[in-house]
Amino acid sequence: MWGDRYAVLASGSGSNLQALLAASVPDPVVVIADVECSAQDRARESQIPTELVGFEGDRAVFTHRILEVASAYQVEALVLAGFMRILGPAAPNAFPDRIVNIHPSLLPSFPGRNAVAQALEAGVKITGVTVHFVDEYVDHGPIIAQQAVPVLPDDDVESLHARIQTEEHQLYPRVVEALVHGRLLVKDRQVTWT
Repeated sequence: MWGDRYAVLASGSGSNLQALLAASVPDPVVVIADVECSAQDRARESQIPTELVGFEGDRAVFTHRILEVASAYQVEALVLAGFMRILGPAAPNAFPDRIVNIHPSLLPSFPGRNAVAQALEAGVKITGVTVHFVDEYVDHGPIIAQQAVPVLPDDDVESLHARIQTEEHQLYPRVVEALVHGRLLVKDRQVTWT
């Protein structure tokens, strides 16, 4: 069993970070960003330390630097919240079944960037949000939770993404709470909540 010391990795507005801060989830011990972003401002407003680890073209070096920061803060899990960089295999090796990511589609459909636009272009009637463990592949790890979101006839990327984010802000805190309390078990890619 491990404790509740986790880091949030972010690259953008920090809306999922804000959802975590507003929920009854332990606060992260640090927010790590790869670029200057609003998520850092949200963290500072909540007196949470921030660290900037810029990407300089080498994923392995970048991942090593992220892991160094995590180690310095005695982090036991990583929570990706709008983090737009792909971590190298050293990260899931260091934190097996303790890195979670949130993705704006019902994986395995529409992995990678621009998932909302991909869903609209494909003409699907339902998309949604997926929270999954991170493994060595992009948007591939065991699925922890999903929530469907209908695609409306007049949706564009902005309107659909806004409705997906509403679901993200409800789902992610529940998953992170289960994660930090050790209630997520993985066996053969199947995740059980205990």
